[in-house]
Amino acid sequence: MNIMINRRRILGAFGAAPLAAATLPAWAQGYPSKPIRIVVPLPPGSPPDVLARVVAERLQEAWKQPVVVENRPGATGMIGMDAVAKSAPDGYTVGVMFLTHTVLPALFGKVSYDTAADLVPIANLAWIYNVLVVPTSVPARSAKELADLARAQPGQLTYGSGGNGSPAHLIGESFKQATKADMLHVPYKGPAEAVQALLGGQISAMFATTSVAVPLVNAGKLRALAVTSPDRLSALPSVPTMGESGVPGFDLKEWEGIVAPAGTPRDIVAKWNDELSRIMRLPTVRDRLSDLGMEAAPPNSSDQFGSLVQGELQRWTRFVKATGLKAD
Repeated sequence: MNIMINRRRILGAFGAAPLAAATLPAWAQGYPSKPIRIVVPLPPGSPPDVLARVVAERLQEAWKQPVVVENRPGATGMIGMDAVAKSAPDGYTVGVMFLTHTVLPALFGKVSYDTAADLVPIANLAWIYNVLVVPTSVPARSAKELADLARAQPGQLTYGSGGNGSPAHLIGESFKQATKADMLHVPYKGPAEAVQALLGGQISAMFATTSVAVPLVNAGKLRALAVTSPDRLSALPSVPTMGESGVPGFDLKEWEGIVAPAGTPRDIVAKWNDELSRIMRLPTVRDRLSDLGMEAAPPNSSDQFGSLVQGELQRWTRFVKATGLKAD
């Protein structure tokens, strides 16, 4: 699959000069003056949805305007992001962008919007780590043992995800590449369906988000083999990292941030960035996200988030080409 990313367009949207720190003009000082919409491209209860609702509550308190979270799931996040890209660039519609959105152009060849040119970055908000989990019927007790088992039984073991290009899909393929494990990807319509299949023993493994995995592991319904974080998670202190579990150098984490339609005034983007940075520094917010298996990202500028997105677009395009990854 041959997909080229137009570097000039990426730099134009995601690598613009630093936002001015000057006082906002009069028209921007009156912003916001009506309700705000945060589009989440996944269903209620998903990590981006939870993050959006935490942020929306604080924004509403600070800006004294209703902040509505609108779920627009479908097509592995493309439907919701398309809605954001095609919205009026007036600062009243933003969306949650995450890892998946940077692989979709390479994986599908074409999407209905240009990830680089049609959206402007505001700020990265959170890092999310995953847990490699298996049904208790699977004999593997470590990530290495799972890889060994997959190599010994080529094509017999499966791993599930919430859809083609979803984080669980990408992490699973990265695991296969790192360990030479021969496992079959089984995409579902969403992560909830994949987890139910895992609980029912219909698939062999999954890289689940921490918030989903922890209660199921603690209840004895699933076995955790490893976490993708660089250090052990406080929620699962007895579960080793991927490196400790026999897969060294496995460095992959999810991210979630806020973007707006291209053309949104820079002063409005700056105001959003300032407020989001304030919110993400609040101890109550950081503790809430930690309980959900998320790590609040350090304060970052629009340009810095743009550099992250640009790097991810390039990284996953190379990955798709190198592995021949295709939508199942």
